Amino acid sequence: MNKRIILTASFFGAVAVLLGAFGAHSLKGLVDEHSIEIWQKGVDYQFYHTFALLYLATFARYRNKLINIAYFCFTFGIIFFSGSLYLLATRSMFNIAFVNIIGPITPIGGLLFFLGWVMLFFAAVKDK
Repeated sequence: MNKRIILTASFFGAVAVLLGAFGAHSLKGLVDEHSIEIWQKGVDYQFYHTFALLYLATFARYRNKLINIAYFCFTFGIIFFSGSLYLLATRSMFNIAFVNIIGPITPIGGLLFFLGWVMLFFAAVKDK
């Protein structure tokens, strides 16, 4: 198992729990229902890809560049995709003026998620 991957997954998992609880209990009176849905989508995808990182750790015992690429894709995918959704969901709360810049970051995070899964696929094919 790879310590770096497990530490990253543990961090993202703990943060996802906190952000999920914050969204469920504290955001309801502060933002509209649509913003809560956006927030929850960020939490969901953060959890999905935290679990993907944990699975990657089982492959990490092999020196495989594809696993390393998948690790970076999932990690930055969480930051870009989920992070941008958190900012979009709370833009009215924090008067975020640069929201037009944030919007295009979300699909970049989604593309990174996709590439991470593709790299995992090819790493599995390559695995003996």
